[in-house]
Amino acid sequence: QASNRNLAAPLVRVRVKTMAGEDDNPELKKLTEKARGRQQFKYDGRVIYEWEQNLDEAHIYIQPPEGVTKHHLDIKIEPRHLRVGIKGNPPFLNEDVYSLVETDCSFWMIEDGELHIQLQKAHKGETWGAALKGHGQLDMFSEQEVNKKLMLERFQEEHPGFDFSQASFSGQAPSARSFMGGVHHDPTIR
Repeated sequence: QASNRNLAAPLVRVRVKTMAGEDDNPELKKLTEKARGRQQFKYDGRVIYEWEQNLDEAHIYIQPPEGVTKHHLDIKIEPRHLRVGIKGNPPFLNEDVYSLVETDCSFWMIEDGELHIQLQKAHKGETWGAALKGHGQLDMFSEQEVNKKLMLERFQEEHPGFDFSQASFSGQAPSARSFMGGVHHDPTIR
């Protein structure tokens, strides 16, 4: 019975680069690194925040004004909404998050002079198209690169004895959230 399930499962090929020079297109490599790294949300040519995601979390990074400390900030993380501002002033950000957030595991901190907001995804493995609704959307190339990154994170989490650091996908990557029965929320379940 179990072998029938494996035959019906979609085929995903993960390969490890073995030859020097393979896939060494510098322009493609630059675009891939940019797509998998921090994304910028700009308004009127000004960076409002940067954000990135992994299998479990979305991270938002904001440069606070000079002299602002944690004691000045008013930040509220709700399951579907984020508010960021300075006490006594209208919020700087007052937006819906892209998807549902687990507030008990989400937090914020000032780190190296930068406000870092960590939002715990309620749906592990979900690819967020943006950090906040209405704040742009990942382009198709970037979204596919993030999918690949999340799938490799999932493979690493599910198979800790293997090294996926040099692995790459040939073609499109499936959703890390739903591939082969979906991602498990409980690490004790295999």
